[in-house]
Amino acid sequence: MSPEQKARAKKRSSEQYNKILEEAAEAGDAIAQHKLGNAYYFGIGVPQDYKEAVKYYRMAADQGSFFGQSSLGMVYAEGKGVTQDRKEAAKWYRLAADQGYGRAMNRLARMYFNGDGVPQDYKEAIKWWRLAVDQGDLGSQLRLGVMYEFGTGVPQDYVKSYAWYHLTRVQSKGGMTVRRSGMPDLNSEKLKAALAKKMTPEQIARGQELARELDKKIKAAK
Repeated sequence: MSPEQKARAKKRSSEQYNKILEEAAEAGDAIAQHKLGNAYYFGIGVPQDYKEAVKYYRMAADQGSFFGQSSLGMVYAEGKGVTQDRKEAAKWYRLAADQGYGRAMNRLARMYFNGDGVPQDYKEAIKWWRLAVDQGDLGSQLRLGVMYEFGTGVPQDYVKSYAWYHLTRVQSKGGMTVRRSGMPDLNSEKLKAALAKKMTPEQIARGQELARELDKKIKAAK
């Protein structure tokens, strides 16, 4: 099968799948509603249409789906398919976060960190990042490391910072990068290496031991 034939087959498969999703979504299936919203958001098997994505995200969100609530928060934050409204974004992120959805917790924490749609509050940001970490959100671990390295919202602590950077590397199996719009990316390997230059061997050893303890704690919480 040629690449063109494979592409056509994949398109047909996506279209057929979306038809099944549409039937389930109209019947009130919140999971199908959210998946169909994603199809329209990304243009998978259907023409990309942010307004249609919002329609299905809202249907799912109104049924209490934390996936739908978080995605609705995302489109309000981005202004895609709706008028951009950061306060509305924060509202939907919080609803999803209150249900224990790690990605929404991370997004809500970032809004508190930046004062975006909510009053700037570093302690509140840290609270939500800690909760997101318990749900296995690696990006939140990396951001906690940054907060401890620079003493933002918490006392500066290189050992704790190193522990979060090291744990992120271990759990991501080689390191991870968090993209930030208009700001330098956060890379666990680069951050860890730069911090290590400011630490003593004993501090690094303590950081590694703390990372192991945190790893056990997070796994036990799941």
